[in-house]
Amino acid sequence: MTVAVSSQSPITAQGAPLLSARKKLDVITAYREVGTYRGAAQMCGVTHKTVKRIVEAEQAAAVRVERRRNYESVRALVTAKVDGTRGKISAKRLLPEATASGYAGSARNFRRLVAQEKTRYRQRQAIAESRRPAVWSPGEHLVIDWGVMNGLHVFCAVLAYSRVRFVRFADNERAETTLAMLAECFQILGGVPKVVLADRMGCLKGGVVADVVVPTPDYVRFATHYRFRPDFCHARDPESKGIVENLVGYAKRDLMVALEPGPGGWNLDAANAAAVLWCEEVNNARHSEIATIPAQRLAEVERPLLAGLPSLLPAGLFGGRREQRKVDKLSCVRFGSARYSVPKRLLGSTVEVLATASGVTILAPGTGEVLAEHPLTAPGEASVLDEHYGRPRSNTPARKVTPRTIAELAFCALGPVAEQWLRLAAASGNTRLGPELEELAGLHAAHGGQALIAALERAIQFGRWRADGVRSILAAGTGVAQPTAPGQALVIALPTTASRPLSAYRLGDLTDPGCARSDDGNRA
Repeated sequence: MTVAVSSQSPITAQGAPLLSARKKLDVITAYREVGTYRGAAQMCGVTHKTVKRIVEAEQAAAVRVERRRNYESVRALVTAKVDGTRGKISAKRLLPEATASGYAGSARNFRRLVAQEKTRYRQRQAIAESRRPAVWSPGEHLVIDWGVMNGLHVFCAVLAYSRVRFVRFADNERAETTLAMLAECFQILGGVPKVVLADRMGCLKGGVVADVVVPTPDYVRFATHYRFRPDFCHARDPESKGIVENLVGYAKRDLMVALEPGPGGWNLDAANAAAVLWCEEVNNARHSEIATIPAQRLAEVERPLLAGLPSLLPAGLFGGRREQRKVDKLSCVRFGSARYSVPKRLLGSTVEVLATASGVTILAPGTGEVLAEHPLTAPGEASVLDEHYGRPRSNTPARKVTPRTIAELAFCALGPVAEQWLRLAAASGNTRLGPELEELAGLHAAHGGQALIAALERAIQFGRWRADGVRSILAAGTGVAQPTAPGQALVIALPTTASRPLSAYRLGDLTDPGCARSDDGNRA
């Protein structure tokens, strides 16, 4: 069937044909060239009134002001509610209150406003809680943690720099089991790292004073034997040990799902045999984060930097490339399996990464503004600039002293010396540190603040980490010796004396009777 289509242009109510968009552009161009309505009308074959109407419509569209949204009157209310509920309130729950406050628009338009404010709230929270990526050094950190699945406990450890993973199974999470796992892990690694970072697991934690973890005496002796420093994560801060949290989840998904308990329960020997094979497999496979093989990196780079194992085990234990990248929550972009920092105000935005032989340049899309410049970094490494985060990076993690009880508040009010003594006393394994702070408060009332601070300084100098040690220093008073460092050598110029020549002492001259000498030593 054939359908006839009219070739005539649409016409107005007066019978004149409607002008097409191209024709309107021709009219506007002709008016700009001649500057008069009638001249442009003669050039385009229309009336001067039509030219005027087209030109005025085009000018009005150019100066059109954006219309104010009908929900702007309640934006402050929505912002306050979203902030107060941490972005959890829904538009449906908030609409009646907004209507009572004068909002007269539709529910759909109001949902747009709530969605906008929730997006802004999440962006503000992401910037405020932004974290910087961990920069691991060879031979520095071993991160450990426990997990459990179907009654089977799994111990996981990651050597942070080389990403070598260690997984073993047990039926409990007691202190002796944990220390045995650590000893086996050191044997497998062939050395001991400088720091072992653990969660606040109860088997290794003797107590918490002013938010400072006091390790158990057994753990302190174990760490002294292997010559590493025990460290603990902040409370309620899983990001600080995410590297081992990922390993726990990976072991549960990939290794433990294939294990089945026997009739009498779990067979730990079979489970640990499977764990040994699994660790050998994953440690010899290319790691996506560092873009290399962990076992190879351990053998070539990190193992020579690990401390040696003790000779005896402790008693009782066994051209330019340009690509688009999105800034992640660490305020970094990933390129070539490495991380490069950008200013944290760009969190969540898309930037352009230009990589050349001389380095990596991060640009703003469209404008080409240079946002950051970095040298080329090896896969798995991170190039982080302090100015992107607004503060310098400390060499060691800051474990803030947070007093909570009355005794802790009174003791920490003495100043930095008291906080330093508290940290060192906690590191020594003093599990009675909390009650002893009350005894120190009594010493403060009896001797005064200045005397107690001086006693704490002397206790730090001589390693006295208990209240009775500080009490004995106060009882000794000011008459005790104050050892100081040796000074410079005392150089004294010796006086000069008259001397005789060696010829005056010849025995031959003394035995010759015919030879006499004068007082000046010459022959007479």
